[in-house]
Amino acid sequence: MRHDPDMTRGARTLHPDWREDDHLIAILARNARDHPRGVAMRERDHGIWHETTWPAYLDRVLALAAGLEAQGIGAGDVVLITGDNRPALYVALLSLATLRAIPSPAFSDSRPEELLGQMEREGIAVAIVEDQEQVDKLQSVRDRRGELRTILYDDPRGLDGSAPEGARSIADVAAEGRRRLEAEAGLREDLLARPSVFDVAVLMHSSGTTGAPKGIPLRHGHLLSGVRNAARAGYFHEGEEHMAYLPMAWIGDYSFSVAAALELRFTVNVPENQETALHDLREIAPTLYFASPRAWSAMLTRIQVGIAETAGLKRRLYDHFMPFAIERERRRLRGEAPGLASRIWYGLGDAMIYGPIRDRLGLRRVERPYTAGEAIGEDVFLYFRALGLNLRQFYGQTENCALAVAQSKEDISLTTVGRPFPGVDARIDGSGEILLKSENIFDGYWDNAEATAESLQDGWLHTGDAGEFAEDGQLVVLGRLSEVQHKADGTRFIPTYLENRLKFAAAIRDVCVIGADRPFLAAIVCIDFDAVGQWAQERGLSYTSYAELSQMPQVIELVGERIAELNRAVPDSLVIRRFINLHKEFDPDDGEVTRTRKVRRKVIDENYADIIAAIYDRAETVEHEARITYEDGRTGTLRRRLSIGDIDGEG
Repeated sequence: MRHDPDMTRGARTLHPDWREDDHLIAILARNARDHPRGVAMRERDHGIWHETTWPAYLDRVLALAAGLEAQGIGAGDVVLITGDNRPALYVALLSLATLRAIPSPAFSDSRPEELLGQMEREGIAVAIVEDQEQVDKLQSVRDRRGELRTILYDDPRGLDGSAPEGARSIADVAAEGRRRLEAEAGLREDLLARPSVFDVAVLMHSSGTTGAPKGIPLRHGHLLSGVRNAARAGYFHEGEEHMAYLPMAWIGDYSFSVAAALELRFTVNVPENQETALHDLREIAPTLYFASPRAWSAMLTRIQVGIAETAGLKRRLYDHFMPFAIERERRRLRGEAPGLASRIWYGLGDAMIYGPIRDRLGLRRVERPYTAGEAIGEDVFLYFRALGLNLRQFYGQTENCALAVAQSKEDISLTTVGRPFPGVDARIDGSGEILLKSENIFDGYWDNAEATAESLQDGWLHTGDAGEFAEDGQLVVLGRLSEVQHKADGTRFIPTYLENRLKFAAAIRDVCVIGADRPFLAAIVCIDFDAVGQWAQERGLSYTSYAELSQMPQVIELVGERIAELNRAVPDSLVIRRFINLHKEFDPDDGEVTRTRKVRRKVIDENYADIIAAIYDRAETVEHEARITYEDGRTGTLRRRLSIGDIDGEG
């Protein structure tokens, strides 16, 4: 279904200062003209890095655009994009924007049913995908989505000579487009003249924690306003080396790898695949690096596992210099300037320990490391800053292109997310909700007037987050307003606040805090298999599976200690009294968490109703049969008797 190609009328009224020809494709053309030798993108293929200059990037975009148009794709068409980070998919995003069509990215690990829902909600008839795996998923839903007429794929392995009807390689379509460009005089100039700053450049989606994901259309003007605000704040610099490894369906990747990369001429480095990303990171040595708190925590765990396997002088040096650096950073955050002796000693540690670790991680050249998405643990934050990385937190949402508030180099804090970027206004309303206003805030949800009216009022975006301003003017994010719950005695609590604090512990990967209308709070915990497995190995504890490890008495005690640490830091009314280690991880394929690993509470309540009942019935154990979904879509069950732990003797 083709949507109204002229969806710009309302935007022209809302954004009178936007300039018609100030859009991503015009900027790409400008880069190709003014920086013909500049490297726009590098791709690692079979261990060899291949470079694409700005003129070559533009040529690829226009060739594919001409080919897509020959396939019947035009203004107003919504096109599914799914797969891991691939240059061809980034080219496709911009080729569709050239045609005023609308790319709609989906997570590469989305189940067929999720893809079907997205296609039905948005009238999608064409998909551009990475490889055979994605083609097979779409083929599996084609009988329920007969309108899906075309599937274009990048990687031909397993498809050459055996592609299903309606499936073609992106390379073939681009070759057809090149022939059109050679044969049709003026087509190149015509394509470049079509886009507008008011066009929807990409259709992103909310996480869908409480229902179907909402479509979030972002126009060229929104994205460029966000990038320029961030650049004015020193968040981005021209000519960054950037690694594109974040999910393409997440706004962070589009804002970094497409919008900022074009506006500020980043070199975007695409790893060979997700499995080689860590190795490729070291070769790339980016100057800009963003990772979620979960990813930074996993990186720290990997370092700790490696250190645990070392001995001798290297281990002794690490055990001396690392605690010194962490305590030094802790004092710096309290405002204590390091003395001469401290600076000399830190320099020695940097030569022998901190620098080599940064180099090993691939972060030796990073000048702007960031984290966002949820709170980061104090130990993790301090550790990487102690390594010499100026790690900073920022705050944003898909609705504002993920670019709204960030810490400056001078305003570093564990409890705040920084100050609004230039061009962004922020305030807290009477209910404690964070409100934002700026030119990078979207104009409304896709085909959802009710949700739009709730989120956009008098020009302000109602973020749905509770917050406050610290004494120094920095923003503090407390959690989602929609997740405010009350215990049976009326005590107010925000589960995500407690959950994020618990996930600071290396032993805990995921957790769901429960207690609405109950006499006390409890927690369903998913252990971190790698971290806890290493912990068990160091203590000579043997196990054969995640399920067995999770139920070992020593592991239950370990998790209990971590929860007790949280209890000592919160009011008595918010302590967690009981917990259970689940014998499986929360899985997006089971609907328990979103693709960005946000908890879906209703699903948890339904899937683990017997466990929750046992916790509040004061039982010591419960036998539970968990439903699991395998990668190929098959389902099964995993039954185990689980122990319920008590904290401080409560139960």
